[in-house]
Amino acid sequence: MDLLNTEKALEEYIDIVIASARKNLKTQGKNASGSLSKSLKNTGVKFTDNGIEGGIEMNQYGEFIDKGVSGIKKKYATPYSYKKKMPPPSKLDKWTVRRGIAPRDEKGKFLPRKSVLFLIARGIYRNGIKPSLFLTKPFEKMRKDLPVKLVTAFREDAKVELKTVFEQ
Repeated sequence: MDLLNTEKALEEYIDIVIASARKNLKTQGKNASGSLSKSLKNTGVKFTDNGIEGGIEMNQYGEFIDKGVSGIKKKYATPYSYKKKMPPPSKLDKWTVRRGIAPRDEKGKFLPRKSVLFLIARGIYRNGIKPSLFLTKPFEKMRKDLPVKLVTAFREDAKVELKTVFEQ
């Protein structure tokens, strides 16, 4: 049985979730380089013995941005936390440049970049990363409408299949 309408409905659902997630990243200011937004991809719909699968692929750190990370002092409702290891300051270098972060001391001189990176990493370690739910919210919102759309699409697929069977 070809489930073209059902597949199309799921593909549309995933594409709408991705579009909403990209919009959320932009409005929340969580996409400094644009690479996280570009990495959001529809993995396609697959029919298996156990059902139908569809998914969204993204850069690995996207999950931490979406679900957040608890710091050692500030806790969030998230499965991730900084327990004993601070994020590496070197990984924040390009991010600080894109954000234009260049603090100055009391005399107006720029602080050394390594110092700035260490201070930001320490702040993240202590306070964590607040959950943005950029992907979770659109997924949950769209999930409410999905059963109705799937039933309608499946009904159309069944009509086509029954028509084909009776014509033979």
